[in-house]
Amino acid sequence: MRQRLTLVACILGSTIVFVDSTVVNVALPAIRRDLGGGLSLQQWVVDAYLLTLGSLILVGGSLGDLFGERRVFELGVVAFGATSLFCALAWDGTSLTLARALQGVAGALLTPAALATITAVFSGEERGAAIGQWTAWTGVAFLIGPLVGGWFISIASWRSIFLINLPLAAVTIALVRIAIPDLSRSGPRARVDLVGGILCMLGLAGPVFALIEEPRRGIGDPLILATLLGGLATSALFLTWERRTASPMLPLGLFRRRNFTFANLETFTVYAALSVQGFFLVLFLQQLAGYSPFRSGLATVPVTGVMFVLSGRVGRLSMRFGPRLFMGSGPFVCAAAMLWLRSLTPGFDYWTALLPPLLVFSAGLSLIVAPLTATVLADAGPGDAGIASGVNNAVARVAALVGIAVVGAAIAGASNRLDLSGFRLAMTITAGLVAVGGIVGIAGIRNVARLEDDLPAAEGAR
Repeated sequence: MRQRLTLVACILGSTIVFVDSTVVNVALPAIRRDLGGGLSLQQWVVDAYLLTLGSLILVGGSLGDLFGERRVFELGVVAFGATSLFCALAWDGTSLTLARALQGVAGALLTPAALATITAVFSGEERGAAIGQWTAWTGVAFLIGPLVGGWFISIASWRSIFLINLPLAAVTIALVRIAIPDLSRSGPRARVDLVGGILCMLGLAGPVFALIEEPRRGIGDPLILATLLGGLATSALFLTWERRTASPMLPLGLFRRRNFTFANLETFTVYAALSVQGFFLVLFLQQLAGYSPFRSGLATVPVTGVMFVLSGRVGRLSMRFGPRLFMGSGPFVCAAAMLWLRSLTPGFDYWTALLPPLLVFSAGLSLIVAPLTATVLADAGPGDAGIASGVNNAVARVAALVGIAVVGAAIAGASNRLDLSGFRLAMTITAGLVAVGGIVGIAGIRNVARLEDDLPAAEGAR
């Protein structure tokens, strides 16, 4: 019974993080109407969260090793609840952006600690089954997040999507206290690369600030130049630090492995495109096509549904035939769907104009995700599967952060809001991004004979 309650606590705690990452897109138009700020604020609401989550998630995993998974998991849940309340009470765009950044820090503690707790409490086949259930339920969170959030926004306000985290966090804490044993470890203590985490965050923050604020301030603004150049210099310093420190949060040696390197490069381009598509499609549906928050969330449900049906089958086929075919062809299918979305106009018919490209897009995405994850883990090997999964997770979050900032800068005009030409440009850039992922898959990925043998152990570690 305690194991079952532990799994429920880990699923519930992770769910609030995953729901929050998807539901916010649905709330962006309402946030703009209430707080102002235009497209730049909408970008910051998403990117502030991704910035701290992506740059600190590996540090969060190390803190679990140092202080114990239960303690860090509990702290992460409490912090996520508190920062969710801060988001709900935000009085302007600056306070909401700060709250979202702090929420990302809490998510960086919570997410790796949840999986580490499952790994510590379960063993053998039970561990594999528990991780499978965790994966399935967090997938459901992605599905229901926009629907539930859209409904709450329609009947209340955008602030309600953050308030619903509070009772979920409270229940999770109660389950932690009841079911999860003390998981503190004896023996040598892990070392936390806090300096690396801070350098990573600052190195990303500078260019992201410059990209989001440049349309409003101008490229000649001293603050834009300072943050851009300072961020690039700090990123170089981060890589130097990671190469020389004894316990790096980002083990650069992993990138000597061919498939690991190219799979993460494809992760960057594909997940950047995926986040940009989700961000700008929801804005188009609500701000240009007149959809309600609930209806815009409902419109994209088929993507998740198709992935639920196809991902497992594609994963098995990639074991049989190798990942290269799937990782090479899937991105081009997605790119075709992105270009198809360019034809949308505000008066479109959902069944003939939006649903078909969404189905094509979801089919292409299904060809990518499972083979990509399996390749990352298998090339790292069972001994490094945990850190490999963490690196790949961080790459995906950073890709989303950079993608939204770059494409937002490309389409932002004097009005600081999305228009039809901006949406079409966003879909064109996104198609190019995901197509680059296809080129990476074809040119870089090699089919490895032992991929099938290595995967089960890697999946258990993930």
